[in-house]
Amino acid sequence: MRDTEYALEGSVFVAGALIQWLRDELGIIQNASETEYMARSVPDTGGVTIVPAFTGLGAPYWKPDARGAIYGLTRGTTRSHIARAALEAIAYQIADLSCAMAADAGKPLATLNVDGGASANDFLMQFQADLLGCDLRRPQNTETTSLGAAYLAGLATGFWSNTDELLALRESDDVFSRRMDATRVDVLLAGWHDAVRRTI
Repeated sequence: MRDTEYALEGSVFVAGALIQWLRDELGIIQNASETEYMARSVPDTGGVTIVPAFTGLGAPYWKPDARGAIYGLTRGTTRSHIARAALEAIAYQIADLSCAMAADAGKPLATLNVDGGASANDFLMQFQADLLGCDLRRPQNTETTSLGAAYLAGLATGFWSNTDELLALRESDDVFSRRMDATRVDVLLAGWHDAVRRTI
């Protein structure tokens, strides 16, 4: 008899769609990969915070009627500040969700495995690791949703006998670890949470 395993699931309503919005609606980028260069071209967001509640806010807020907002715009705000604020907004939402899950699970997050299109952005991955204070592991194959389904099917049919065999198949990962001072992280998260409160 196999052990039963459970997974926590949370919803961030707008993540990659925020970058699409920069491209398709605002026209400040031509493709998603530009955001990494733009984010690195400025030392910070210049005080800009984006709360991408285009379709409400998901976990842990569950405010479907919330609407998006951009705070801190000045005459000196550039496209790069907005692009960086957009990437940071994705990471802030994941940080909120991860904290809620850690509280539900009763133990802190040790490692975050990432995949999908946004995980190709090294700036975003490093900022996420900075916020969470844990390692992020990105596989060489970042499109792992279908791979996961294949692994589950293989386990169910007996092609693989256990998950240890699957771990052996994993290619070497890129690892991102916290570089930012914890005090700075606290300041950034406080600013994010203030913007969320104002939006709600």
